[in-house]
Amino acid sequence: MSKNLVIVESPAKAKTIEGYLGKDFKVVSSYGHVRDLPKGDKAIDIENGFRPTYEVTADKKDVIKNLRKLAKEAETIYLASDDDREGEAISWHLKEALKLKDDFTKRIVFREITKSAIQKALENPRTIDEDLVYAQQARRILDRIVGYELSPVLWKKIKRGLSAGRVQSVAVRLVVEREREIDQFDVQSFFKVSAIFDIDGKELKAELPKRFDTEEEAQAFLESCKAANFTIESLDKKPGKRSPAAPFTTSTLQQEASRKLNFSVSQTMTLAQRLYEAGKISYMRTDSVNLSQEAMDGAAKEIKSAYGAEYAKSRVFKTKSQSAQEAHEAIRPTDFSAHTAGKDYNEKRLYELIWKRAVASQMADAQLERTTVNIDISTNKERLVAHGEVIVFEGFLKVYIESTDDEESGDEAKGMLPPLSIGQNLKLDFLKARQGFTRPSARYTEASLVKKLEEMGIGRPSTYAPTISTIQKREYVVKENREGNERKYIELILKDDNIRSNALTEITGAEKSKLFPTNIAMVVNDFLVDHFPNVIDYSFTANVEEEFDQIAQGSQNWDNMIKNFYGKFHQTVEETEQIDRREVGASRELGIDPESGKTVVARLGKFGPLVQIGEASEDEEDKPKYASLKKGQFIESITLEEALELFQLPREVGEYKGKEVVTAIGRFGPYIKYDEKFISLPKSADPISIELDECIELIKQKEEADAPIYVYQDKPVQKGKGRFGPFIKWDNMFINVNKKYDWDNLSAQDIEELIEDKLKKEREKVIHNWESEGIRVEKARWGRHNVIKGKVKVELAKNVSVENMTLEEAQTLIANNTPAKKGKAKKK
Repeated sequence: MSKNLVIVESPAKAKTIEGYLGKDFKVVSSYGHVRDLPKGDKAIDIENGFRPTYEVTADKKDVIKNLRKLAKEAETIYLASDDDREGEAISWHLKEALKLKDDFTKRIVFREITKSAIQKALENPRTIDEDLVYAQQARRILDRIVGYELSPVLWKKIKRGLSAGRVQSVAVRLVVEREREIDQFDVQSFFKVSAIFDIDGKELKAELPKRFDTEEEAQAFLESCKAANFTIESLDKKPGKRSPAAPFTTSTLQQEASRKLNFSVSQTMTLAQRLYEAGKISYMRTDSVNLSQEAMDGAAKEIKSAYGAEYAKSRVFKTKSQSAQEAHEAIRPTDFSAHTAGKDYNEKRLYELIWKRAVASQMADAQLERTTVNIDISTNKERLVAHGEVIVFEGFLKVYIESTDDEESGDEAKGMLPPLSIGQNLKLDFLKARQGFTRPSARYTEASLVKKLEEMGIGRPSTYAPTISTIQKREYVVKENREGNERKYIELILKDDNIRSNALTEITGAEKSKLFPTNIAMVVNDFLVDHFPNVIDYSFTANVEEEFDQIAQGSQNWDNMIKNFYGKFHQTVEETEQIDRREVGASRELGIDPESGKTVVARLGKFGPLVQIGEASEDEEDKPKYASLKKGQFIESITLEEALELFQLPREVGEYKGKEVVTAIGRFGPYIKYDEKFISLPKSADPISIELDECIELIKQKEEADAPIYVYQDKPVQKGKGRFGPFIKWDNMFINVNKKYDWDNLSAQDIEELIEDKLKKEREKVIHNWESEGIRVEKARWGRHNVIKGKVKVELAKNVSVENMTLEEAQTLIANNTPAKKGKAKKK
């Protein structure tokens, strides 16, 4: 029996810490939160000061049972959850659930999992900070109230299954408003002039600082430069410097990992969590840019050793946020001498990014020499300008260069200039006026949305990743790549005193990993803006965060804060009950179908946005027609012509091998239907205009991909790639092929092994199998179990025991969960 029990949140963290402590300590995990508000509207007693009722979650009952046993055997219990509001709440819930006495319970905190940090924490225990707990409780209760009262309003007035949230709805609003800003943007054309000069075989590029609005103005300028002499009027050399960025906070790590490593926000946080729990980096949820003196000394030592003393410069960065809940140090390596760390490739890449950023922050400025060259045009009062930049001393650039959100408008690296002197005549190679176009603000990426939320004071480090994951999971926002469109532009070139005009094309509007709002996001956002402006207001949401900070500092009571919010909010919820559903912008009349004379409407349907001709009636012969909207089409902006075009689908394209080829749009996008097969169309293909030969090529590709690669037990084996990676399909089973197999060269032995392993797992999954009744009980994910009969599947709660379940109990479960057959009653 160990004298001391240390409780942390995760098994990985427990394993690392136990390695630093002796035999007198036992370190165990609570596996995160152990208590929460139960589902339903009884969790918060609104009438009595918003008092919450907590209960141990079903999946943590065994964990609590085990922890109680260990706590009884220990002399001292140390609650060692993370050093932030969430961590403080976990410790408080553990204390309450385990009924721990104050005399034997201590709270310890640390910002990194190292031996010295753990020992220091044990030497300086404290009690649970109730103000931090109250701040977390206030957030949880407020978000529960908003979600539970607002979501049913959306179900009644728009569509069932929708949800709303205090922070998530504001994030969706940002994406929606950006999309509308882009859609309404008025593109303007302009002409930008650049010149290339030949100086003894070396190239000098210069530009005209002004732009021309029209082709005629650009043409006139080039005309004026015919037979001109170009000479260097002035050379302006100035010393310059660049300073390093601060070490990472949560949001800047998410942004830079997205830009440099192409990681999603949630992926970044998962990898950072692993590195933290392994003791490789400091705590990864923070809005502080400070480094401890110990960290600064460690960085300086490594910089001097690796690069030389002249590269080291101690820096103290000032944290902008005054939030009390967040940590006191930036994200950094725990050991600066370890240049690499992590168990897998992506962990190593993220650690290297954190190491470089932290080290660079303690390095000297980069010293530069910037040169500006003004070039005189003998026939024109305008001047061409060239820029050059020479790095005199690398400083922090030897280790790290920060990236920007907009690669095209970022700080461009300027090359060295050839030897130049004032009065020097320059030989013009050519002068070019290229047509360009103004661009709207860019769509958000996950990284730039995090940046925007942080700038506006919406959310805190622990909320960014779950917020962005939630709005995608609930299909308000989709993250995807979109192909650009071809656009024509004009280029005028002056060479050898002759001007030629070229009509060229370029691809514009291509998007990579950008966030796009869905139609449902547009409708829900407008409804919330119209009827709940305070909930979705940017400044209100930011002010709420500040109030949480005040609660954490002990300067405001949590229940008063909730009370002040709830009164007006609840009144608004009650008022929305009177809104006529037809007033909500979930549908839009487009006009009249010239063929049938019926009204055409764009609206939300059960499976997404659609257009409809005619209204439902009792006359079964006169049913309305429906067509799904294509990707990128919105209810609020689709035209009558675009809508009518959709009714060309399903479209008979022709025949292949005597069988009909049809194109259409379904729930998952445009597709080809051929011989009972459904073949997705590539993003570049339009189901309305695609030709038969293109369809045949896609059909052949599908047939080739679906062709059996093997026959096992007289049943064909196919292979393919899905959203979860490569798989083989056999007997209607999809079997994942992991990395230990050579996917491109699967042998007969590999295939049989994969199938047999899958069959073994399926057999082990079955707890009961009443074959005569067609009912079985199977193990499912996350400790749950399913009772299955045909297509009916009943998912049981985690705490339901199934080992002794009888056939009669299983039959009752199936009967209670079998949907009644739907049908229309006949009119008498």
